[in-house]
Amino acid sequence: MMLNEVTPVPEAVLPQEAFKAHLRLGTGFDEAGVQEAVLISFLRAAIAAIEARTGRVLLARDFLLTLAAWRDPQLQALPLAPVQQIHSVTLSDATGVETVLPSGRYRLEPDSQQPRLRPVGGVLPIIASGGAARILMRAGMADSWSALPGDLAQAVLMLAAHYYEFRDDTRLQGGCMPFGVTSLIERYRALRVSLGVGGGHGIGFGRSFGPGAGA
Repeated sequence: MMLNEVTPVPEAVLPQEAFKAHLRLGTGFDEAGVQEAVLISFLRAAIAAIEARTGRVLLARDFLLTLAAWRDPQLQALPLAPVQQIHSVTLSDATGVETVLPSGRYRLEPDSQQPRLRPVGGVLPIIASGGAARILMRAGMADSWSALPGDLAQAVLMLAAHYYEFRDDTRLQGGCMPFGVTSLIERYRALRVSLGVGGGHGIGFGRSFGPGAGA
């Protein structure tokens, strides 16, 4: 399985002015001499870290999931949440010949933790040996910064400010996240759902994407 971000969050959607205001209040930020690109990089890093920690895509964009085989021909769990729309499902054989699956052959089953691709009236079509299925989808909690839940928006600003304040501190570890940020995002973290009593079987819902993503 491979998951690629097709379209990054547009710069226009990023809360640059809100971040500048937050820095002035929290760290004595002086805008003189600071490049916009530096602040944007901290915002993107904070968004990526929170998405990896919560298993949720914050700002909507397109992703491409490539599979060599279905996990289950009656449903395919999608490693992103929430998924807004399935743009297309394309099958290819070992020679690279592609077939776009008619949209009436499948449907999106929305879920806040793990959405699914399901067939309509049967099972998902067979993926040829050496071939692949590519699912192009749009995922995200909000299409704009103002539509994002307030606690998540605040967590992004706090984490981006943390990265800015400690940008020269080499002692910080890659997984460092302030307590205030983890408190704000805790209720959004992916649930662990156990099936059966005493059977020792369980399913962990979550996802990972992008460089450095993790739970």
